[in-house]
Amino acid sequence: MKAYELQAIGTLDGLVAVERPQPEPGPRQVLVRVHAVSLNYRDLLVANGSYGKVAFPLVPASDGAGEVTAVGEGVTRFKVGDRVAASFFPDWIGGEVIPERTRAARGAGKTNGMLAEFVALGEETAVRIPDHLSFDEAATLPCAALTAWHALVEQGRVKSGETVVLLGTGGVSLFGLQFAKLHGAKTIVTSSSDEKLVRARMLGADQTINYAVTPNWEEKVLELNGGRGADHVVEVGGAGTFAKSLKATRPGGHVAMIGVLAGLSTELRVTDIVMKSLRVSGIFVGSRDMFDDMNRAIALHRLKPIIDKVFSFAQTKVAYEYLQSGRHFGKIVISLDR
Repeated sequence: MKAYELQAIGTLDGLVAVERPQPEPGPRQVLVRVHAVSLNYRDLLVANGSYGKVAFPLVPASDGAGEVTAVGEGVTRFKVGDRVAASFFPDWIGGEVIPERTRAARGAGKTNGMLAEFVALGEETAVRIPDHLSFDEAATLPCAALTAWHALVEQGRVKSGETVVLLGTGGVSLFGLQFAKLHGAKTIVTSSSDEKLVRARMLGADQTINYAVTPNWEEKVLELNGGRGADHVVEVGGAGTFAKSLKATRPGGHVAMIGVLAGLSTELRVTDIVMKSLRVSGIFVGSRDMFDDMNRAIALHRLKPIIDKVFSFAQTKVAYEYLQSGRHFGKIVISLDR
């Protein structure tokens, strides 16, 4: 079968197209013909060596969707022909997040990912995808969508009438926008691109802030919300934006800490958290049970993921380069059917 491997880290030159033996499903495993894979910023971190050690050669990319073509002995959850996606953490089925459940993460470390024509998945680590979604659309769900769902629904318990601030227009933020609107919340989206902000408003963003024009965007959030601050901030920036997110949040509000786009470490005034009684949640994707819950909501509301571009399998390195450029609005997908 065709696949991609990371054979070295540091640059995208380490990403190589190869031929690998097609796997066979073992006991309690399903064989999946992968139709689509989507990329996350995390995939760039793995490739450039910022995500820890890699066991070479590694099949990268955590997110993919496809069709079950064979089942191993003892499989009861799926049958041939079922449409499925792989969960991000093979060992986190449900319950609280503990190291034993998140040590293995698909497409990093020693755990192969989805950038191959066929993958064998443990039946407990796969989820059915909503019937109304294409494989391209379903491939966007395992990391970005579930992270946003975990942040706003599982941890945030977002309610109608609350205000949610979403930083940027990448996959997590746009899924956060969709889930916030699904729950009746008011949304504020930030970006340095007026064009992207126009598109965000077309998706339902109630208010937008260009942080290149308004670098103290946290003050603008307060102004837009009557000086009260936001109920939730989906913080994907990291060290470079965390202090601003704390200031933008109302007393007793919630900051969902997710990303590292603007740095890994920062000096922090703990009084900004303590004196406002803020709740800061570290969000590390989510469990398979959360994935199932999210998919039921997506199916009920017929929610459609926002895809920026779809590349062919042969264009995989170009897709990585496009992600690296930061020009995308929403998700980048690699179709194995092209």
